[in-house]
Amino acid sequence: MLSVAIFVPLVAAAALLGARRLSERSTRRLALAVSAVPMVVMVVAWTRFDGAGGFELVESVPWIPSLGVGYKVGVDGVSLPLAAMTALLFSVSIAYPVDLRGRARQYFSAMLFLEAISLGVFLALDLFLFYVFFDLSLVGMYFLIAVWGHGDSQRSALKFFLYTLAGSLAMLLAILGLYLASAPRTFDMAELIRQQPLTGGGLRAGLVFLGFVVGLGVKTPIVPFHTWLPPAHVDAPAPASAILAGVLLKMGTYGFVRILLSMMPDTFARFAVPVAIVAALSIVYGALVALAQTNLKRLVAYSSINHMGYVILGVAVAAAGRGDDVGAAALALDGATLEMVAHGLITGALFLLAGSVWNRGETYEIGELGGLAARAPAMTAAVVVAAFASLGLPGLAGFVAEFHVFAGTFAIYPALAAVALVGLVISAALFLRMVQRAFLGPLPERWSTWPDLSRIEVAALVPVLVLVIVIGVAPAWVLDVIDATASQLVSP
Repeated sequence: MLSVAIFVPLVAAAALLGARRLSERSTRRLALAVSAVPMVVMVVAWTRFDGAGGFELVESVPWIPSLGVGYKVGVDGVSLPLAAMTALLFSVSIAYPVDLRGRARQYFSAMLFLEAISLGVFLALDLFLFYVFFDLSLVGMYFLIAVWGHGDSQRSALKFFLYTLAGSLAMLLAILGLYLASAPRTFDMAELIRQQPLTGGGLRAGLVFLGFVVGLGVKTPIVPFHTWLPPAHVDAPAPASAILAGVLLKMGTYGFVRILLSMMPDTFARFAVPVAIVAALSIVYGALVALAQTNLKRLVAYSSINHMGYVILGVAVAAAGRGDDVGAAALALDGATLEMVAHGLITGALFLLAGSVWNRGETYEIGELGGLAARAPAMTAAVVVAAFASLGLPGLAGFVAEFHVFAGTFAIYPALAAVALVGLVISAALFLRMVQRAFLGPLPERWSTWPDLSRIEVAALVPVLVLVIVIGVAPAWVLDVIDATASQLVSP
C-alpha cells in the first residue's frame, strides 16, 4: 500500500513529460488527481495504525543483497503524521495558481517527482534507500527554483543545491561508518535500531554523529548552516517555497529522530547539551533576523530557522532525558514531532499567501503594501490565522507543539527554555508588525483594485488552515499516534 503512494506520482511524473498534447488545464487536473492518491493512502494507513510498537504496514524486497540493501518501507508514529502532512501539502501546492511560463507539463512533472521522493524519505526503512531519496529531493527542487523562480533564481538554486549536496556527502560518510560498525552489516533501520552498533562512545561514534549532524543540520537548517535558505525561498515560486519549508526542511529534523535518536541514543545523550545550545541560538537568531526583514518571503524564511530550532531543542531534550526523565523526554519529543507537522502546515500556508501577494502586486516588500484588509478580507483572515499560529497563539497548532517542547525542556534544561522563550516573544512581535504594516492602516492608491483570494486559492488554503485550528483545539488524535512511538524511543 505504501509503495502506491511513492510510485504512482513517480510514474505519472514520467508520463507527463511525454504527454505533449495535454492542455495546461488538463495537465493541472491530472497532476492534482495523481497527488490525491498518496493522501488517500495516508488516510487508510492512519486508520490501520494501531501503535502497538515498532514499524507497521511494512513492505520489503531485496534490492542489493551483497550489500545488505533492500527496498523496505513502513510507518510508525513519527513518520506517519509527516507523510500525511506531505501528501496534503503537495496537493494544495499543485492546485495553487502559479505562472507556469508555458511549461505546465515540466512543472507538474517536477512537483509529482518531488512528491514521490519526499514520501520515500519519510517511509524508507532502509538507510541506503533513505539516502537515495534524501539526495534525489535536491533535483526536483533545484529545477523548480531555477526554471520557475524569479529574481536571481538560478544563482539561488545553485547555492541551494551545492550547500545541501555538501551536507549530504557528510551524511553519506556517517552512514558508511554506521553500516561498517553493524554486525552483520546491514542498512536495515529496524535492525540498526536493535543492534545500536556504536554504543559505548569513543572517537568513531563521535565522528559518525558529527557527520549526521552536519548533513541533517544543513537540510534543517540550523545555525550556522542556514545561509542557503533565505535566497532559495525568496526566488522560488510560491508553491515550491511551501514545499521547501513544509516538507524538505523536515527531512533534516526527521533524520535527527529516525537516525540519531533511534540508532545512536547514547552518543546523542553525550552531545545533547551542545546540540540544545545550538538549537536555542537558532531560535533567538532566526527570530531576531526575521524581525529585521522588510521582504515578506525573507521574513517567513528566517522564521523557519526559528521554528526548526524548537524541533531540534525538543529532540536534544529527548536524548538527554532518555531513560532518566522519561516523562519530560516524551513530552519534548511529542512536541518536536508535532512542531514538524504544524510548521509544515502553517509556513506552507504563509508562503502560498506570499505568492498571492506577488501575483497581484509583484512585490514582497512589506513597506510597499498596507491597508489590504479593506480590499482583501479573505486574504487578510488567512494571513492572520497563519501568523497567529506561527507566533504560538493558544488554540492553534503551533501553541500545542511549542508548549510540549517547553514543558519537556524546563524539566531538563531550564536555562535553555528561558532563552527559547525570548525567541517566542520576538516571533510574536515580528508577525504582529507584519500584519499591521501589510494589511492594516490606510490603503495606498495603487492597490485600490487589489483582488481578494480566488476560489481556487481559498479551496487550497481552507484544508490547511482548518487542520491548524483542529490540531490546536483537539490535538489528541495526532498526539496519540506520535506518542505511541515517542514513548518507546525515550524508554530505557
